[in-house]
Amino acid sequence: MTSFLAGFSLGFSLILAIGAQNAFVLRQGLRREHVLATVLICALSDAVLIAAGVAGFGALARAVPGFETVMRFGGAAFLLWYGARNFAAAWRGGERLDSSGEARHSLRGVVLTVVALTWLNPHVYLDTVVLLGSVSAQYPARTAFAAGAICASFTFFFSLGYGARLLAPLFARPAAWRVLDVVVGATMWAIAAKLVAGG
Repeated sequence: MTSFLAGFSLGFSLILAIGAQNAFVLRQGLRREHVLATVLICALSDAVLIAAGVAGFGALARAVPGFETVMRFGGAAFLLWYGARNFAAAWRGGERLDSSGEARHSLRGVVLTVVALTWLNPHVYLDTVVLLGSVSAQYPARTAFAAGAICASFTFFFSLGYGARLLAPLFARPAAWRVLDVVVGATMWAIAAKLVAGG
């Protein structure tokens, strides 16, 4: 259960960050347009990448001495940059959700867009394959860790897609994005500190 909760919390924290994919899911949810297809593609893609990262990293860490340490510090450096980017976005401000003025899209167009936003984004590989894979090596129950991270992905995307209509008034205001960026940045830096300290 400890490994599952660790995977869930880290996976949820990583996926919480504002990005093109999450903004697209949020907009689809606000428009109530092909929501199920959108969230399933995002969550299933994450599941495949998380499983690959946890399985592959464990084997590689055992085969190459010192690899886990290098990846741990590399993951911490990435999280520090990731957090700094969110703090910078909060400082700049000006972000807001605007779902108006867009025509309805076909299912094919939505699927192609969400696939591109998911699989052509280099950060998704760093988050799922590299970072989650490296952190999972610190837990004896890697399968439970992966299950937790996958569960977090499904929970997040389904909540975002189907709960978006409730968030519409909130994220129409730039201040809401600012607060979320600060929370995400602080979370990323806290995880980085834990990695540097050895988990």
